[in-house]
Amino acid sequence: MKGRYHIIVQNKRIRYEFEIKRNITILRGDSATGKTTLYDMVALASRNHGSSGIEIHCEKKCRTLEAPDWKFLLPSLHDYIIFIDEGSTFIKSTTFASMAKKSDNYFVIITREDLPNLPYSVNEIYGIHSSGKYHNTKRIYNEFYEIYSAESILGKMKSGQTEPIKFKPDKIIVEDSNSGYEFFLHVCQKAGITCQSSGGKSKIKDLLDKSDQNHILIIADGASIGPEINELFLFMQSHPNTKCYLPESFEWLILKSGLIDGNAVSNILDHPQDFIESQEYFSWERFFTAVLVKYTQNTYLSYSKYQLNNSYLHDRPKKAILDIIEGISLK
Repeated sequence: MKGRYHIIVQNKRIRYEFEIKRNITILRGDSATGKTTLYDMVALASRNHGSSGIEIHCEKKCRTLEAPDWKFLLPSLHDYIIFIDEGSTFIKSTTFASMAKKSDNYFVIITREDLPNLPYSVNEIYGIHSSGKYHNTKRIYNEFYEIYSAESILGKMKSGQTEPIKFKPDKIIVEDSNSGYEFFLHVCQKAGITCQSSGGKSKIKDLLDKSDQNHILIIADGASIGPEINELFLFMQSHPNTKCYLPESFEWLILKSGLIDGNAVSNILDHPQDFIESQEYFSWERFFTAVLVKYTQNTYLSYSKYQLNNSYLHDRPKKAILDIIEGISLK
């Protein structure tokens, strides 16, 4: 499945309206925020259809997935938007992660826990915002809001400040250990900044705990760091001089820089959800790597994820990539 989908779930007293655009959407929040009510409404509608009194408006079919038969049912479902409640402990299993990666469905997972087996995006973690009042006859309208916004990660502007002050790190921790790390290591060496690869997103927090530098910048793939972002966010709250920069991926940065010109690349970047088939690319950073490899093949910018082409370290390409990174000074 690919594309963006607008979903309305409603009955006479409550209405949920939201959009999803990736194969994994995480819905989290405290008790009594409406998560379970949404799940129950979808479950009731998928079981009883019109007699449930619940309407679901969406281009795709919506349903729930529950234990104990989820393992047998999931392979038979195609092109669905599947809702899973936090009581379904199987969402934490490697078996579910493996089956979800092979699936052509989208998943809306209600959970307050992190799911390290699933590479979901930091941009697709939501809470439920309610507006309106309930007086027996009036609907409560619910919409999703993004929990980890760019402002919360890089820091908000202070009162009276007209332009954001660029964050100047003493140290950069890069999730990548391949081409992305090679690029930022080169940049940091020129700027006198310490640069270290974490060798994976799950190891970032350990490096933070051991670091003695004050101003630290974490650079990681926003497309897949969702399971780690809560832990990093809590660390940043107690260490205000630690910041995160989370582009979709290093390959996305290169594509966004304008180095690879053309309408095709521009269209992909404007509407990636319309091009990314979830069954083929479970996480978006893999798609952007494939696009970059395709459009640089047999050119001086020919790209490999595992060893950086030195052309990217020349002044013009390097500047074009760094200019995309807003709010951070690496000079």
